[in-house]
Amino acid sequence: MKELKHLNKYLYKYKHLILLGLLFVIISNIFVIAPAPIVRHAIDYVTGTLKPYHLMEGTGLQDNLLDQIFGHIAWFVILIILMAVGRGIFLFLVRQTIIVMSRYIEFDLKNEIYNHYQELPLGFYRKNNTGDLMARISEDVSRVRMYLGPAIMYGLNLVTLFLMVIPYMISINPKLTLYALIPLPILSISIYYVNNIINKRSEEIQRSLSGLSTFVQEAFSGIRVIKSFVREEDSAKNFTKESNNYKHKNLRLVFVNALFLPLIMGLIGLSVILTVYIGGNEVILGNITVGNIAEFIIYVNMLTWPVTSLGWITSIIQRAEASQGRINEFLNTKNEIISEKNIDKNLKGKITFENVTFKYPDSGITALKDISFEIDKGKSLAVIGTTGSGKSTLANLISRMYDANEGQVRIDDIPIRDIKVERLRSSLGYVPQDVFLFSDSIKNNIAFGTQNLTDEQIHQAAKDADVYYNIIDFPNQFETVLGERGITLSGGQKQRVSLARAIVRNPKILILDDSLSAVDTKTENAILNSLQEIMKGKTSVIISHRVSSAKLADHIIVLDEGRIVEKGTHDELMNNRGPYFELYEKQLTSEDSGQTQEL
Repeated sequence: MKELKHLNKYLYKYKHLILLGLLFVIISNIFVIAPAPIVRHAIDYVTGTLKPYHLMEGTGLQDNLLDQIFGHIAWFVILIILMAVGRGIFLFLVRQTIIVMSRYIEFDLKNEIYNHYQELPLGFYRKNNTGDLMARISEDVSRVRMYLGPAIMYGLNLVTLFLMVIPYMISINPKLTLYALIPLPILSISIYYVNNIINKRSEEIQRSLSGLSTFVQEAFSGIRVIKSFVREEDSAKNFTKESNNYKHKNLRLVFVNALFLPLIMGLIGLSVILTVYIGGNEVILGNITVGNIAEFIIYVNMLTWPVTSLGWITSIIQRAEASQGRINEFLNTKNEIISEKNIDKNLKGKITFENVTFKYPDSGITALKDISFEIDKGKSLAVIGTTGSGKSTLANLISRMYDANEGQVRIDDIPIRDIKVERLRSSLGYVPQDVFLFSDSIKNNIAFGTQNLTDEQIHQAAKDADVYYNIIDFPNQFETVLGERGITLSGGQKQRVSLARAIVRNPKILILDDSLSAVDTKTENAILNSLQEIMKGKTSVIISHRVSSAKLADHIIVLDEGRIVEKGTHDELMNNRGPYFELYEKQLTSEDSGQTQEL
């Protein structure tokens, strides 16, 4: 139960619901128990009046006695019906307290996990896949809720019922109580083991289903490749193999499930047989009445489900313990990206890198080595380099998605670790290389993260990003709802919408991380011309593998394998005829050959 201690704060928060639930459980169990003594009295009354009834045969008193017997039985029936109604009412109240409490805690726990996820650094998401994150906030939380709801409810019911029934049974006849209850512990242990087998096989089925779903998804997503290489038959064979695996696992579960009910019914039947046999002997000896046998059979049936649930509850608690352990693993992950001095002031935009070295914690790859440069506020820097040279890592350090291992990054001469994280990021306009758009309207995607924007501001940002006329061509224009990850738009359109989202914030620092890679040269030039006006007064970092994007910048640095190999203005670097010049010539030649092919 060590991992489940994390939930104690929520149990304390909703203690009033637990206490009310316990009260309702006790009252409902009183209504459950009450019919058994009524049945005993009814049977004993009927058997006790049979002899006088037969003695009165042939007299007028026999009919009067019969009416009296039916009158008493009618009262017993009414009492039993009232007990059943009372039980139903309080069972409803039990569920409206304990089960409702579990839903409240499920809500709180999911929010706690989600909020913690959002606080964790980017490195956490590089180490853990999205499916695992989703499983812990959905499936694992659902298993924990089963402990908080059904397990606690049935556990309270079991304890209170046993404390109320067993002492009473012992007071009537200890020997009959012992024999009547002998099969019940065996039942509980058997259910525990059978339930564990069911859970294990259910998990195997879930994993098999997941594999089958993944196979089908990949097959349909890559259907063009499958058809192009004429692999339909192989794909069908592989699907049949995966499907057969899923079928066999289901059949194994069906076999175990088939044992469940016969096991319960067999042990209940054994308990009833022992009750009737031992009870009959006790009646012969005059220790109990016939009504007591009926009463004990009712008690045995009454205790069957709570005893059966004991094994089930134990299994639920074990699964909840494992799930909460997985949840705690992430909840105990600390966010290392915190502000040391929490400086909250308006930033102007001066950026300084001083002997910065950075190694990715998950892969161990050193992305930057001894990097130093400075950008004055309102100035622009272009970062040029081939794939894997460390360009995007610079953007991650400026936005403080990661912290440098060595050296220091400063904004306005303030160490970046001292600036309040929210203040730093709200001062940035960042267009990532891997564009992400939400399944929402284009208008809301552009306005994302910015409050109180007018339609004119949104439209102007779209014009500056050279995507305005593409948007108004859609039937719903800016109200067009995008598909998942912005699939409605082309790659270039997605990049330009993302650019508009950064521009509309009017940030102090604008970072363009290879944000024009999916657009053609003509569109790139149009966007760059618009950006010249936008970038005035803003500190801009233009990260690109295209030399054409660097022409706007006041200063250029060329990265290669995490080191600065060249820096200066465009003209200076062209005159140096170094790596920048070679890259420029290579790209110019490539563009010229592309234009020739088009002609």
